[in-house]
Amino acid sequence: MIILALDLGKNKTVGCIFDTADNKFRYKKIKTVAFALINLVEEAKPERVIFEIGTSAGWVYDIVHGQGIGDIQVANPNHEGWRWRNVKSKTDRLDALKLAKLSMVDQLPLIHMPSAKVREHRALIHYRGQLVSRRTRIKNTIRSLLHRIGLEMPAGKNGWSKKAVAELAEISCPTEECDIAQLWRCELHEELIGLEAAEQSLARVEKRLDAIGESDERIQRLRTMPGVGPRLSELVVAVLDDPHRFQNGGKASSYVGLTPRQYQSGQMDRKCHISKQGHRQLRQMLVEVSWIALKYNPQLRAFYHRVCRGQKSRRKIAIVAVARKLLVYCWAMLRDGTNWTPVVTDMQQAS
Repeated sequence: MIILALDLGKNKTVGCIFDTADNKFRYKKIKTVAFALINLVEEAKPERVIFEIGTSAGWVYDIVHGQGIGDIQVANPNHEGWRWRNVKSKTDRLDALKLAKLSMVDQLPLIHMPSAKVREHRALIHYRGQLVSRRTRIKNTIRSLLHRIGLEMPAGKNGWSKKAVAELAEISCPTEECDIAQLWRCELHEELIGLEAAEQSLARVEKRLDAIGESDERIQRLRTMPGVGPRLSELVVAVLDDPHRFQNGGKASSYVGLTPRQYQSGQMDRKCHISKQGHRQLRQMLVEVSWIALKYNPQLRAFYHRVCRGQKSRRKIAIVAVARKLLVYCWAMLRDGTNWTPVVTDMQQAS
């Protein structure tokens, strides 16, 4: 078998063409551009292509697949089997060679590569998160600026109502007209411009995401669960992609990083904090939505109080458990193709 292992870089890529029949190999360096990769695949004529996940992995996968290569492996570089420890040297060539050798003996942890459509959906959802963070940074900058000069803003959302923003605009001043003794006014003016631009961009992106969600029955299905809105539904669908690739709810939870670490030695078997090894944006949103779901979802609310055991110190533990339960429910609904159906307890039946 001919294996083409690619060590992808921003500007250049090192390919290792490895022949498993005699363990002979040679290297080829190319630019990280589409036409160079096509030429390399045509020259090497590999039966398998392998590379690490990264920013370029998506379009590289599409090009290799378009060249008729059926065996494409995408490796997870964060796995223990791929980490470099106690090595004397680390180069692009050695990385590519190690990829080829580990692939030959099937010792590489592989990951699921979604379709281009799913990847673009994920990217737009991630971009929306960046816009929200940008808006938050601008708001924090404005609050800090006003605090610097002794002015106070209303707390929470009241500080960003139309009336409050209009009052901020009145005390701001264009940069070219601002007096040198009050340059803070021009800073405020520029930040308000940035805030308006961020909110307009966010509105356009959310409008497009809403349109995508309306035509996706999976997203609409998840929204039948009380407390679950469009943002969480679309993120769960985009991240999990094919729910059947997870054997059970525990595997889906582990994929997002919501399962506890385990430390076992002799008679000791300890469950530690959650691993946090997974999609951080989905994990954070699950926790945020879980607090909201407690108000609207009696089933999750009962589970939360059961985990709390009446102790305030267990609230964080309980809400993470609710987030995991929420994800498992979503995964099961996607797997079975069913809408939300609340579980009726014996006590409810008796009443």
